[in-house]
Amino acid sequence: MTLKRTTVYVDEQDLAIIKEAAARRGVPEAEIIRRGVHLAAMGERRWEEPLDMPTFDSGDPTFANRVHEVLYGDDSTDHAA
Repeated sequence: MTLKRTTVYVDEQDLAIIKEAAARRGVPEAEIIRRGVHLAAMGERRWEEPLDMPTFDSGDPTFANRVHEVLYGDDSTDHAA
C-alpha cells in the first residue's frame, strides 16, 4: 500500500482521543487516523453494481418478525427501517 501525505485539521478533543488511543494500543497516532479515514471512506463508497447478497425463502411469512423479536426483544410488527 502506497501512502500519500496530506494535512488534516482536527478538533482538540478529537486529537486528545486519538493520542490516548494510540498510546493505549502502542501504535502511532497516524495509524489511528488512517483507520478512521478508511472507515469514513468506506462508509461513503458507492458501488456501481448492487451487492449480490444471497437470499432464501423460509416458507414462513412470520419469519422476519420472529427474528426481529428474538434479536431486539420486541414483538411489534412495524419493522420498517
